[in-house]
Amino acid sequence: MSSSAARGRPQTGFVSVIVFVCIFICVVSFSLACSRQNPPAPPDAATLLQAVAVADPAKYPSTQQPRHWSNPYLVIRPDAVGLLTGIAANEEQILKPEEVLNALARLPASAWPYGRAVAILVEEKPTASEPDKIALRRNRGIVAGDLQGAHVAIHWIPTS
Repeated sequence: MSSSAARGRPQTGFVSVIVFVCIFICVVSFSLACSRQNPPAPPDAATLLQAVAVADPAKYPSTQQPRHWSNPYLVIRPDAVGLLTGIAANEEQILKPEEVLNALARLPASAWPYGRAVAILVEEKPTASEPDKIALRRNRGIVAGDLQGAHVAIHWIPTS
């Protein structure tokens, strides 16, 4: 037995292991505490749209004329969807059907005087080809499905 162990002192090797373990625990704890946390994912478009009041049909204009509609107005075409708002008067934003919900979610509250409702005109021409008719039905289905999933009321504008 060594003289330091005989006097009640711990052995140097044992102390080194304890010091190493303590330092290791401190380093790991510090690095975990200081590691960057991933920020929460931003809310999706449907969640953002819930901040807009529920649609109030009593506020809708009595006429079927699109020019009297103050909420967002969509024009569905075979190749794209047009978005018109009172914010950018007479300026149409051209979107893919999958982009409509995100574009609506970016609109300010002032764009929704009737609540969470949009008017939709499906621009179907009587002379449209069969592929255009199929594309139009596809785009209409995508947009309507996304809007319904986000609890946005749809006011269909009849074609003249």
